[in-house]
Amino acid sequence: MVDLDPENTDPQKANKGENTELPVVRPLADQQDAESKGDVAHKVASGDLIQRIRDNLKELKPAEARVAAVVLKDPEFAVHASNATLAERAGVSEPTVTRFCRTLGCLGVRDFKLKLAQSLIVGAIYFHDRPVAVQETSLPFKSKLFENARRAIDLAEQQIEDKQLLTAVDFITGSKRVLVFGVGGGSTTIAQETQYRLFRYGVEVSSYCDTYLMRMVVATLGPDDTAIFISATGRTSEMVDAAGIARQYHAHTIAITPPHSALSEVVDVALSVAVPEDADVMTPTASRFAFLAVVDLLAAGVGYRLGETAQETLRRVKYNLLNFREGEVMEPLGD
Repeated sequence: MVDLDPENTDPQKANKGENTELPVVRPLADQQDAESKGDVAHKVASGDLIQRIRDNLKELKPAEARVAAVVLKDPEFAVHASNATLAERAGVSEPTVTRFCRTLGCLGVRDFKLKLAQSLIVGAIYFHDRPVAVQETSLPFKSKLFENARRAIDLAEQQIEDKQLLTAVDFITGSKRVLVFGVGGGSTTIAQETQYRLFRYGVEVSSYCDTYLMRMVVATLGPDDTAIFISATGRTSEMVDAAGIARQYHAHTIAITPPHSALSEVVDVALSVAVPEDADVMTPTASRFAFLAVVDLLAAGVGYRLGETAQETLRRVKYNLLNFREGEVMEPLGD
């Protein structure tokens, strides 16, 4: 969650016309929760105000519903506009705007705007751009999606340093245990994919996605172990803390994460890739393709470094699969 610095909202601008800038957003965790002493309705309003407006549309009075329609159509306008301007666009009186704000559990118009600005932190792309309709005979997003994937893989190839990758390979091949950590949807699946890539070479590897368990597990590591941390932002505090704990107990640490992130700064080896994301929120995260390419590079390096040992493990896996079900020699190995 986020809170807003009231000092950055000029009351004179709010009274005279329209504010020109959003208030500065800062994490709620960095502040005292002033609302903890308020009433229940006010606490509820401190959440996702956009959703709260939508949930209460049927219960609003007709005049208040007109204010709600204006706010939902253009939330940015509602944050910047004065009470009088907002009332004029909705075709209602200024007291109606105030009543609308209080109906939603806010203390007044100013408090409503602060809460609304919290909802806008996700960015205008989630409000204004309408998804392109899928046609019966065409997929307008198809070429862009494949282009994003190709660009992400190209960027991974350009940015990954051979020296860093080889050091990471040495860490893994010289370890008794390899633990892989990822938090959230994308990073969790890539952490699992890393486990699936490495175990078939005979590497003792496991993956974790629970932050509490992650903190416990890294405390068991030692100099003969390696921890791999995967984060699309590199800012997840639990990941950064876990990497620090792993290093405290002298384990080798690797991160697959963006460059210059907090996580990249606390590990021994950072396999860093920066991939710009598409503004179209409907398309998958492009950095995922880059991270998977890094995982494949890392796994292939481990396989080649282990040589005949890895080849024999792969043979055993393939032999037991083909004796379990029908298959072809050149089919993917258990995928």
